Amino acid sequence: MAAHYGSGAVSTRQLAADEDISYQLACKLMQKLHESRLVESCMGPSGGFRLSREPKKINLRDVITAIQGPIRLNKCLVSSKACSRQKSCPVRKRLENLQTYVQEYLEDINFAEICSATSCRKRKHSK
Repeated sequence: MAAHYGSGAVSTRQLAADEDISYQLACKLMQKLHESRLVESCMGPSGGFRLSREPKKINLRDVITAIQGPIRLNKCLVSSKACSRQKSCPVRKRLENLQTYVQEYLEDINFAEICSATSCRKRKHSK
């Protein structure tokens, strides 16, 4: 979708074809992205979906979280009640550090950067 930003809405069928995924999967993904307000739906003959904001303002963590929920490396990081050994666990602090690193890393990858890759440019110009 980042490749189509500023060009109007793109149908789910077109997105499925562009990404070589099934139409059903594309529909499910678009529904989740819409629920998370990362995309907007447009009705009518030339309807479909478009990004709700510039690609540089949408990061990889936003999309992963929208599709599969919060990123957690282990269930002990979900809540303080997940494990009775949290305060004495020698691994938990390291997992927390890794969790923070992964989240920050994914936040630093935005869709303008992803779309600047050759495959995205080729796809945009081949339409």
